[in-house]
Parts: sequence; C-alpha cells; structure tokens
Amino acid sequence: MSLKISIDALEVIDAIARKGSFAAAAESLFRVPSALTYTVRKLEADLGVTLFDRSGHRANLTEAGAELLNEGRHLLDAAQALESRVKRIATGVETDIGIAISDLFNAEPIYEILQDFYAQGFGTRVKLMCEVFGGSWDALLSGRADISIGAPGEAPSGGGYSTKLLGHLDFVFAVATNHPLATFAEPLDNQDIIQYRAVAAADSSRNLPPRTSGILSGQDVLTVSDMQDKLEAQILGLGVGYLPKKLAQRYAEQGKLVIKQVAEPKTLTPTFLAWRNHRKNNMGKAQQWLLKRFERLTLEQLLM
Repeated sequence: MSLKISIDALEVIDAIARKGSFAAAAESLFRVPSALTYTVRKLEADLGVTLFDRSGHRANLTEAGAELLNEGRHLLDAAQALESRVKRIATGVETDIGIAISDLFNAEPIYEILQDFYAQGFGTRVKLMCEVFGGSWDALLSGRADISIGAPGEAPSGGGYSTKLLGHLDFVFAVATNHPLATFAEPLDNQDIIQYRAVAAADSSRNLPPRTSGILSGQDVLTVSDMQDKLEAQILGLGVGYLPKKLAQRYAEQGKLVIKQVAEPKTLTPTFLAWRNHRKNNMGKAQQWLLKRFERLTLEQLLM
C-alpha cells in the first residue's frame, strides 16, 4: 500500500497554516498558489477529509487538518534531522545548526563570529534562539539547539553533551531609586524583602522543570519574558530582585538603580558553553569551526 501523505504535502500544509493563506504560503515556498492548491486538494481527495476551512479570509485548519499538522510536524522534524545526518555523513557538513544564547548575553560578539562563519562557505543554515535560565540547557537536551552559550548553574543529569566553563556570574540585589527598600538600613534581611514584589524572568524550559532563583516563599512575583524586561521593570519600581553585577552597576551609576547589601547574598553562578556531542571528532565541520571561535569568547565580552 502506497503512502498518501508526503513530506512535500506536509510542508505545504505547515506553510499555509503559518502564513494564513495559500498566496502567502506559496510566496514563502517560492511556488505558485495553484501548485499548493493542487497539492492540498489531492491530499484531501486521497484521505477523504477536508483539511482547510476556506469560508473565511484566512485558510483555517479543520479539526482533521490540525491533527494532521500536529503529528506531521514531528515527521517534518524527523525528516529534516535525517537529511542533516545524511549530509553530514556524506560531506562532513551540517545542513542546520541551532545556537541557544542566554538572555543575559549581548549577541553582538556572536554576530561578528557569524560574519566570519558565512565567509567560509559551509552552506549551513544557522538558527539563533534566546533562552532564559534553564532553557539554555533544555534547548540543548531537547535538540532545539546544538550549541548553548551561557547555560547556567548545575547541568541537568543524563549527559550527552560537553561543556567549557565561561566563568562565574556575580549577582547583586537592586531596587529603583524611588522604591521603599532603597532607604532601608543594610543589610536587608528576608523579612524586609518579602514585603515587596519580586521581578523574575520566566525560565524558557519546555521539558526540564523550570528553575527559579532569588524568590522568597510567599513573595508576590511579577514574571517577565527575559532579563531586559526584568531590568526595565525594576528601574520602573514594579518590583525588586537580583541582576548581574555589571549590569546593575551601570544603571546605578546613572542614578536609575540602587544596589543594596543583603544578609543572604546569592552565590556566584557558573555559566557554560555547552554542545551536544561527546567528542568533537563526531561533529560536522561547521560546528567544529563555530566551537573553536566560541571557545575564545569571554564572559566580559558576552555580558550585556
């Protein structure tokens, strides 16, 4: 029995669902809309189901179409991974590389390395993703990323990766200049701090248990998306919390934050460059090239 669902058809359905119309999907796939219409109608006829509700302005998936796409995306990911493995075996070069970057870091040094990387002509597609806290490890272990720059703290169990210590991050407790805690006597104890809302950047882990740090039990919390939003919220006095020392000092010098001594300060946090392969000789040439350059980066260069 021949399969009725092809990888090409799944790519077409995925593009239409993401772009919202056959015309926009066709443009993203560098094809004409009529070709996409034919592919979808043929698959609908072969399966005996309707995949898209065409009654509105947008091409909306039917329940059957949504189920097909939900499961089909796993097949697309698997096909892409297979393609990448085959190419790496045949040529020694990856088709795609994912790089997770900590939200604490400035991407500019990464961009400078990528400029040199593209000049090498590997032909490898690169995907950068910003990850928060344990999400840097999660991206690596789940396969979203091949390299993680700035994975913090204790590595999760299970192995399957190698690491290089970038350094240790020092955090300080900071509040807005007009925040009530700004005038409290030092050191602040937990009873002082718990009275006021904390600002926390949400861990971007999808599979690993989310991590939290510096939040007291029972304390009100404003959760934001990343360190930049956390910084802005604290400057506005919406809450308090720990910030990387160099970042907090910069805004303290500008009169926007006050750094307060606390009775129970945070310990130094190790942060790592990590990658998925056990040994470099198992990697493709593109990843080997990138890792050599990333290993030269310092924490000083990377911090925002």
